[in-house]
Amino acid sequence: EPRPVEFGGRSVQVGGSLILSCVVSGYKSGRYRMAWFRQAPGKEREGVASMYTITGDALYSDAVKGRFTATEDNANNTLFLNMNNLKPEDSATYFCAIRWRGGDPLSPREYVIWGQGTQVTVSS
Repeated sequence: EPRPVEFGGRSVQVGGSLILSCVVSGYKSGRYRMAWFRQAPGKEREGVASMYTITGDALYSDAVKGRFTATEDNANNTLFLNMNNLKPEDSATYFCAIRWRGGDPLSPREYVIWGQGTQVTVSS
């Protein structure tokens, strides 16, 4: 079964940048939807970005629009999340999700397979 694995989380300062990677094993290269979510302690998991591979069509939450960009290396089944101008409220565990059910692309209920997450901490 396909399995996503996230990389790249670490501590950064406010205003800094970070790139997260999600490598999916067991997937044939092709057109499908992948997404990034995040969850802070005590809060619900929220959608951050969702992208259709190959086409590059991407959706973003209002909280990150203009600061985060999803990109891909489709040949290597890798999705990236380029994060700029980071804020303390961006601190969370970031998850990659695949196998979209077809509903709201930024809803965690619409994805079947999840990675283990990678921690991002933004401090002043």
